[in-house]
Amino acid sequence: MPVNRLLTLGVAACTAVALSVPLAAAPASAHPSQSRGGSLVLVGGGLADDNAAVYGDIVRLAGGAGKARIGIVTAAAPVPSEDPDADTPDCNNSVCNGDYYARLFRSYGVADAQWIPIDLDRPGAAEDSAVVRQIDSMTGFFFGGGDQYRYVTTMTRGESQRDTAALAAVRRKLRGGAVVAGTSAGAQIMAGRDMITGGSTEPGLRDGARPGYFEDAGVLAYLPRGGFGFFTDGLLDTHFSRRGREGRSIRLASDTGHHRVFGLDEDTALEVTGVGTRRQSLRVLGTRGVSVLDLRRARVAGSAVWGIEGVRWTRLTTGDRYRSDRWQPVIAPGKRRVAPAAGACTVPTSDDVFYDYALVGLAEGLVDQAGCASTSGTSYEKDPQFAAEVTRGRGFAGYRLGSTTSFVDAVIGISPV
Repeated sequence: MPVNRLLTLGVAACTAVALSVPLAAAPASAHPSQSRGGSLVLVGGGLADDNAAVYGDIVRLAGGAGKARIGIVTAAAPVPSEDPDADTPDCNNSVCNGDYYARLFRSYGVADAQWIPIDLDRPGAAEDSAVVRQIDSMTGFFFGGGDQYRYVTTMTRGESQRDTAALAAVRRKLRGGAVVAGTSAGAQIMAGRDMITGGSTEPGLRDGARPGYFEDAGVLAYLPRGGFGFFTDGLLDTHFSRRGREGRSIRLASDTGHHRVFGLDEDTALEVTGVGTRRQSLRVLGTRGVSVLDLRRARVAGSAVWGIEGVRWTRLTTGDRYRSDRWQPVIAPGKRRVAPAAGACTVPTSDDVFYDYALVGLAEGLVDQAGCASTSGTSYEKDPQFAAEVTRGRGFAGYRLGSTTSFVDAVIGISPV
């Protein structure tokens, strides 16, 4: 059943290419939109310390080296009393994570980086006027990883998820031009309605999505009111292809009526500038990719066991952009369209298709081999087992620069075996 025992302060459970496609409205946000618009840098987790493209982008958007002032928020992490390694170099808690990120940002030349002392050990901190003044002095913010529901618990109040004074201050700063960045749970909390709170792919495909927050990590769960509502162009998911979350995100989107998902790979960021304005622009940075799943023409199939057909899949890599208002990917200049090799299809099937970039590998097989009409794999779990097939859409194409591959208009189908 939904959990609120540990988290007691928040809600109750409950060459360039441009592809033209029909316009559709993004889901409405439960939160106010930003008037002038700052920037978001949403990282899929696993952000390497030496990823200068991402850290440098955050610093630039916050005012640049020597000027940027970064506030670090780590309320998603365990508090020190929950961390058995709290007094060791292996610590992983809100306090030592805040210190860690502050030191890291200083190594990238910021004028200052400070931990914002909000966590489960400080139940009143998010309403403290001193904390609000600290937030007001910052030009950018970085939200660390952990459990996104802890951000809901510590930074919002009540079933309506009313902004605390601290969150209202961050929202004002974003509206006024600040950058708000986050990794893993720190990126997930930026989502609008139906923010995912947990769940594994195979049980999620079998059982569907349920509102709330659950002890059972296998339950595909979501918060109907969402996170902070800073990003509302579609659902968000993190650690995306590394943990094979394509399937769970498709099921969540289908169950909650969303037409678009942005899946963030590890060590990779989706930069959003002009947040909430007509000038809003999306760009990919980092070492892996960002998947955009389009369910507008998808069709749920099957009766006894769920399945789906016709999910359009675009995967963008560093330098690529995306026009959300037009549902339009724009491949970065310098990436060449791949001419697939002729001959028989030799792409191997996968017996663990929802794990470790397996589905991406199947799609890249279509990019490289003209003889492949489709590629497929099956889930590792067999109760029931699911098959995922990737086929070429009408506008399917792959683009490459070095070892980095982007593709547009692949089509995913998922069915029980």
